[in-house]
Amino acid sequence: MIAGGIGIGFVVLLLAVVLASALRVLREYERGVVFQLGRFWKVKGPGLVILIPGLQQLVRVDLRVVVMDIPSQDVITRDNVSVKVSAVLYFRVVDPARAIIQVERFLEATSQLAQTTLRAVLGKHELDDLLSERDRLNLDVQKILDAQTDVWGIKVTNVEIKHVDLNDTMVRAIARQAEAERERRAKVIHAEGELQASHKLAEAAEVLSRQPQALQLRYLETLTVIAADKNSTIVFPLPLEILGPLLRSLGGSPPR
Repeated sequence: MIAGGIGIGFVVLLLAVVLASALRVLREYERGVVFQLGRFWKVKGPGLVILIPGLQQLVRVDLRVVVMDIPSQDVITRDNVSVKVSAVLYFRVVDPARAIIQVERFLEATSQLAQTTLRAVLGKHELDDLLSERDRLNLDVQKILDAQTDVWGIKVTNVEIKHVDLNDTMVRAIARQAEAERERRAKVIHAEGELQASHKLAEAAEVLSRQPQALQLRYLETLTVIAADKNSTIVFPLPLEILGPLLRSLGGSPPR
């Protein structure tokens, strides 16, 4: 009786072990790549998956988007400036079978490929592009990575440059460049203002030359403005229209 009980217990334990090795439960975001006698059979999941113990093996693959930091990379730009650039990579597995069969450890492979691609792409651009054209550079890196990882069943959805680290000398040089650019813009704006003012003065002179009375009114208006400042002494020129008759009455000639 004891021996029979031990035998039944052993059989029950063996069945439990077999069932445990034969049953797999995959979550909604998981898929199982099933190999039968070492050869790819099919992709299963989500839900309950039944395997043949000893004949079939299952490899789990997560289909969620993976957020991977790209470590800081030493990049030499096209204008020979050395910078350190870090980025973040977003990708997901779209073909579990290829992600397992075509590449060993697809997470590590994608990380290494992202690092080399980031250095290669940024090295083709100048520092100014790296600082001001990040959206375009992000898109360039994303397209290249997506094309290269497609054979692995991986879809690269986005690449974002996080930080560009410059040395102190380059930071000061960029600050001087920005200051010089601001001064240049200020001078251009001042010159454009002077040009516009000269055009307006020329137009005003043309109008006044056609209407001498307007010149007299302008002269009187200017005297009114000066008198309103309560100055103790006012020096102002006399128009030639007033000096001319006075000088002719004195026998002189008006100045030209």
